[in-house]
Amino acid sequence: MRNVRVSLGARSYTIRVGTGLLRELGRECQRLAMGRRCAVITDSNVAALHLPAALDSLREAGFEPLAVTVPAGEPAKRLSVVGSCYDQLAAARLERHSFIVALGGGVVGDLAGFVAATYLRGIPFVQVPTSLLAQVDSSVGGKVGINLRAGKNLVGAFYQPRLVLADLDTLRTLPEREYRSGLAEVIKYGLIADARLFARLERDLPRVLARDPEIVESVVARCCQIKAEVVAEDETESGRRAILNFGHTVGHALEAITGYGRLLHGEAIAIGQVAEARLSAHLLGLPSPCVDRIERLFGAAGLPTRTRWTPSRWQRLLAAMRLDKKVRDGRIRFVLIPAIGRATWGHAVEEATLQQVIGPATSAS
Repeated sequence: MRNVRVSLGARSYTIRVGTGLLRELGRECQRLAMGRRCAVITDSNVAALHLPAALDSLREAGFEPLAVTVPAGEPAKRLSVVGSCYDQLAAARLERHSFIVALGGGVVGDLAGFVAATYLRGIPFVQVPTSLLAQVDSSVGGKVGINLRAGKNLVGAFYQPRLVLADLDTLRTLPEREYRSGLAEVIKYGLIADARLFARLERDLPRVLARDPEIVESVVARCCQIKAEVVAEDETESGRRAILNFGHTVGHALEAITGYGRLLHGEAIAIGQVAEARLSAHLLGLPSPCVDRIERLFGAAGLPTRTRWTPSRWQRLLAAMRLDKKVRDGRIRFVLIPAIGRATWGHAVEEATLQQVIGPATSAS
């Protein structure tokens, strides 16, 4: 097992990465000195696979858990589902010392974290991510939120968990498409902060795709370490934390215009990262061979790298990007990479440049 510390003063917490951690959930929660009543928020897919083990572990440790099951998939991140969770917590009389366990992938983590941040003006929560994407990214750093019809994660908060338990055994049951989707975030960390990690992924991708426990534990822990360092420096994204959004300006907009759930998050940001690498080449001089390496690695991971833009679809994408949280003074801003392993943020890019570099004339057929 590997431990990664997120250093945020009194709100610091540990990420545990290893196998067999789900059965340790109750004992780990005991160490946090929280109330006996708790709720495990999960989705209908994960509930069938991992909910019994989570509930058993909590009960054996003396807790009184309530199971709250929400629909699977991105559409669960909406206000009506949040309201249903509130009603169930209130009916079970959860109190301020009670806590929530987020058991699932990124959607469940975002939703359950938002419920924890807002119910009774905030109660503790623990992240138990069961997807690769959640283990390396969304469970760490305290970003929680839900979607609006206008865009993704437009309602939310910064609210840190008390603990993250990344049980690698849960990845065994993850569908292949979901696992490959998570690799988009793994590759991102190499692009923005660690050229050696990127090169390792190029070299060892077959072992990663085979879910080799040794290399997966190492890679997940390294991704968490990078994110922990960034979050400790800039918790609320007033500066460097923005680099974690590489590929997400295009990716989030693509999710919005295609209807949440049609493209998995990792698939959308894979397309986004390749597009933003091409922007980086045009604006910052990222060498063309590096762009080729980036597109090749995403393709080898089984992820899409381009999409077809009709003129009308392109205009819808621009409209969605104008709603991005990084927009300032009406201008779309991007995270770009001058080299593999290094990212800069706050680049305002004119729409004419976007059209030229990644617009309809350059799209896949």
